[in-house]
Amino acid sequence: MLITGFAAGMFATNCYVVADRPGSEAVIIDPGQDSAASVRALLAEHSLTPVAVLLTHGHLDHTWDAAVLCDEYSIPAYIHPADRHMLADPASGIGPALSSVIGGIVFREPEKVIEFVDGEPVDLAGIGFDVDLAPGHTRGSVLLSTLADTGDGTLPVCFSGDVLFAGSIGRTDLPGGDHEQLLRSIATTLLTRSDETQVLPGHGPQTSVGRERAVNPFLAGLPGVDDSAENGPRKGRHGL
Repeated sequence: MLITGFAAGMFATNCYVVADRPGSEAVIIDPGQDSAASVRALLAEHSLTPVAVLLTHGHLDHTWDAAVLCDEYSIPAYIHPADRHMLADPASGIGPALSSVIGGIVFREPEKVIEFVDGEPVDLAGIGFDVDLAPGHTRGSVLLSTLADTGDGTLPVCFSGDVLFAGSIGRTDLPGGDHEQLLRSIATTLLTRSDETQVLPGHGPQTSVGRERAVNPFLAGLPGVDDSAENGPRKGRHGL
C-alpha cells in the first residue's frame, strides 16, 4: 500500500494520499489550506487517479481545499452528517474567536457529498476503510481504518483526524467539543485496538496505539492505559 502526505497550511494539517499501489486509484484524506497544489504533485508523481476525498471531521483546517479538488477531479467528498454544515459554514465549527482566519473567503460544499454512516465501511480505490464515529473533538469526527501491507507484514492503520495525536488529544473548547465525550471515544474506539495499530493523526507525527497507551498523559486513568502515562509531560494540543 502507498500512504504518503504532507503538512498543509497555517495549522500544519496532515493531508494524506492513499492508494493500493503506484499507478492505481487513490483517496485524498483531509486536504487542508493550500494543499491542492501538493496533492496534484503527489498524484502526478505516483501516477494516481483520485476517486474521493475523505474528511475525518468538518473543521476548516481539514476541509479547506476539499471543494477545489473534488470539483476539479469530479469526485465526491465523504463526511459525517453531523459535521457537514461546516463545509459551507466553517465559522460555525470554530467560533467567533478563530473566524478571523476566514476573512472574506466564501466556502461551499463540493458538488457531490456523501455522508459517512457510523460502522458502515466504504470501499474506495480498492481499499476498504472502516468508519467509526468518535465524537468529542467535533460531533461528527470519524476514525478511518484499514489494513496496510508492509515489508513487516500487514499492519492495521487508523487515520485519527484530531481525536488522538502523538502525546496529546484533540481540543474540545470549540463548538461541538466535549472533553469527557472525547475521552470515552478514545477509550471505546482506539484503546480497544491492538498495540501495533499505526495512528496517522491530523497533526504531528505518526504514532501507535501501544505508544499512546503507555505514555500519553491525557489518557491517564482510562481503561487499558499504563499507569505511568499520568507522569509524562503534557504536550500542547494541535490544530483547530
